[in-house]
Amino acid sequence: MRLTTKGRYAVTAMLDLALHADNGPVALADISQRQGISLSYLEQLFAKLRRHELVSSVRGPGGGYRLSRASGTIDVAQVIDAVNESVDVTRCSGGGDCQQGDVCLTHHLWCDLSAQIHSFLCGITLADLVRRSDVRSVAARQECADESHMLGRIEASSLN
Repeated sequence: MRLTTKGRYAVTAMLDLALHADNGPVALADISQRQGISLSYLEQLFAKLRRHELVSSVRGPGGGYRLSRASGTIDVAQVIDAVNESVDVTRCSGGGDCQQGDVCLTHHLWCDLSAQIHSFLCGITLADLVRRSDVRSVAARQECADESHMLGRIEASSLN
């Protein structure tokens, strides 16, 4: 299965946004820090997510991004599709030219599997993921690490 880094990072960033939605707009720098995704890469992803109206931006002090609609109405497939990714397991990327310009013997099997994966991802919303205890556990650990990092930066700056 080819789910690229772009698709995985987009879902991760959107889930982070959903987890922190109650705190107001979320800065991409905060997502970058918590998730270990470069800020410039997040900026590229969020431009696409904004064009697909999955997120909206808030300018100014305290600004950042927020979900454009309720997390229960945004499914994982929409996020992956928004960043121009497809979950496709065929060798030919669905083009049907997998064997010397023609369909290979198992082309339709892999197309069916791709459709099943897409359907599965359509059935999972960001709200579903936010409710999972394993997701909440990881988010709590990341929050502790983020707070420790911030405390270290404050202590270092007070020494200067």
